[in-house]
Amino acid sequence: MKAITLDREAAYRQTNKKTWKVIKNQKYLFFMSIPFVLWVFVFQYLPLWGWTMAFQKYRPGVGFFEQKWVGLEHFRALFQDDHFYLVLRNTLAMSLMGLVAGFVVPIVFALLLNEVRIQAMKRFVQTVSYLPHFVSWVVAAGIVTKMLSTDGGVVNDILLGLHLIDRPIQFMAEGHLFWGIVTGADVWKETGWSAIIYLAAMAGIGPELYEAARVDGASRWRQMWHITLPGIRPTIIVLLIMSIGHLLGTGFEKQFLLGNHLVIDYSEVLDLYALNYGLGMGRYSFGTAINIFNSVISLLLLFAANGIFKRFTNESIM
Repeated sequence: MKAITLDREAAYRQTNKKTWKVIKNQKYLFFMSIPFVLWVFVFQYLPLWGWTMAFQKYRPGVGFFEQKWVGLEHFRALFQDDHFYLVLRNTLAMSLMGLVAGFVVPIVFALLLNEVRIQAMKRFVQTVSYLPHFVSWVVAAGIVTKMLSTDGGVVNDILLGLHLIDRPIQFMAEGHLFWGIVTGADVWKETGWSAIIYLAAMAGIGPELYEAARVDGASRWRQMWHITLPGIRPTIIVLLIMSIGHLLGTGFEKQFLLGNHLVIDYSEVLDLYALNYGLGMGRYSFGTAINIFNSVISLLLLFAANGIFKRFTNESIM
C-alpha cells in the first residue's frame, strides 16, 4: 500500500514537472494571452455582478448596501405577465426559423460553390455573397423595406408582372408575414459569410478521396453526399451546438428596424421586451430579470445540445 502511494506521488511530481516545463517553454504565448483573458474577464464576467439588480428594487444613485432586496419578486412578475409569453413565442418562432434556414442554406450554398470549377466565377460569387454581412442592419432594413414596398417595390412589381397577385401586398403591415421577412432578410445578409467556414473545412478534405470516387464512377452529387458532407460533419455539429445555445439570443436589431406598431404582436422579442418594459419604463430590476432568464435558458440549451450530440455522435465543444 505504501509502495502504491509512493508511485502515485512520483507520477504526480513527474506530471507537475512536465507542466511547468511546458509553461516555461511557452511563456511568451501565455504572456500574449493575458490581455485577451483580462478583456474577457472585464467585459464578460465582471458585468455579472449587475445580476444582483434582479433581486433588488433597484434605485439609481443609491449605494449597493442601501438597496431594498425583494428576492424573486421580479421573476414572479415576469412569469405572471401574459405579454411575456407572447414575446417568448415570437422569440422562439423567429429563432427556430432562423436556426433552420440560417444553418441549412449556408451549407447548401457552400456545397454548390465548392463544385464551381471556374475559379474566377467562384471568387466573384463568394465575394458578392458575403458583402451584405458588412452592411449595417440600418441600411439592410432600409433595402428590405424598399424592396417590399407597395410603391415601386421590386417584389410587388415582379408578382404583379407575373399576374400572381391582383394588387400590391402590404408586406410590412401583415403580422403573419413578419417572421418570414425577418428570416429571409437574415439569410440574405449572412449566408455568404456563414458559408466561409464550411468552404474552409471543405478545403481540408483530401483530393485523393474525390479521385478514388471518380474512378469508381461516383457522380458529383454522390461525392458531395458521401465525401464532402461527412468531411465537414464535425464543423457542422460544433456550429449547430453553438447556434442552439444562442437560440433565444435572436437579437433585436432586425425586429426593431423592420417592425412597426401594425405588426408589434409578431415583432417584439425578449430583448425588445427588456428594452421597452425594463429600461424604457425605468424598471431596471425587471429588465435584468428578463436578461437573466434569457441567459440561463441559453446556457441550459447549450449544455443539453452538447450532451445529446456527444452521446450520439461523439462530437462536442466541451
